[in-house]
Amino acid sequence: MARITMREAISQALWEEMERDPSVFILGEEVGVWGGTYAVTKGFYDHFGAERVRDTPIAENAILGGAIGAALVGQRPIAELMTINFAFSAMDYVVNQAPKLRYMFGGQFKVPLVIRAVGGGGRQLGATHSQTPDAVFAHFPGLKVVSPGTPEDAKGLLKTAIRSDDPVLFLEHATMYQVRGEVPEGEFLLPIGKSKVQRPGRDVTIVTYAKGLELSLKAADDLAKEGVEAEIVDLRTLRPLDMDPVLESFRKTNRAVVVEEGWKSYGVGSEIVARIYEQAFDYVDAPIVRVAQKEVPLPYNRTLEQAALPQVTDILAAVKEVLK
Repeated sequence: MARITMREAISQALWEEMERDPSVFILGEEVGVWGGTYAVTKGFYDHFGAERVRDTPIAENAILGGAIGAALVGQRPIAELMTINFAFSAMDYVVNQAPKLRYMFGGQFKVPLVIRAVGGGGRQLGATHSQTPDAVFAHFPGLKVVSPGTPEDAKGLLKTAIRSDDPVLFLEHATMYQVRGEVPEGEFLLPIGKSKVQRPGRDVTIVTYAKGLELSLKAADDLAKEGVEAEIVDLRTLRPLDMDPVLESFRKTNRAVVVEEGWKSYGVGSEIVARIYEQAFDYVDAPIVRVAQKEVPLPYNRTLEQAALPQVTDILAAVKEVLK
């Protein structure tokens, strides 16, 4: 297996699927001549041409409206939003049109659409460009929401998303494009809606995804030095949500910490905690603790931004709290 970056893994998935299926095309702001805001589609325009790598105006309604229309007539569009924050400008298309058309027409239409969007803080992009509103989109049935934390998962899940006949929101964290990991070569797909144990342990269950996985793995290394073995369950997909590995782990450790970058109120962590209490209450040995972003619009100042975002030290403190 090759050891490559998250950016390279995503780019490989896109390239391979476009080579495999001529109905796959990309559209979005600066995806063509510029090669993408984060260089994911660099070189695509020269190789696949302007018909299949389409630069669009700065108009999210036009991007997603056009993509949905193309999907309805048999194409497989991949719509890139420069940031997930811009999805709010086209919210009707993301949560009201794409996820519901197949259902409302009794399966007569398919909507094989992938929406790639960058989210998360840590790059000093200010309060309106640094949000992690994953829970908002995961709330809506009909829309699959994928958020990988490793290059391997990014490639395998994106290839599956492109082949899906239902709309998929594929979330990429802004600070993780340089994260490296081993990625299988050749045909490689992963099922959407399957959580994964990324690190085995016996003392406490840490449930997380995306950027939270990177932080949790670092925290687990520090905990191991103190004799505490944390088991880390990576959700990978927020809808559909696979709780089986989470519950299996919790029934073993009896303690849990849930780590997300979004705000704690009404967040992904709230859903995970509720389901653990509902389905594994008899195994609870300590109150479950949530680690999340501070409840403020994310500051631009780097020191304040980092103070607002969850850190490894927050996870360590949470684990020690549940182990008291």
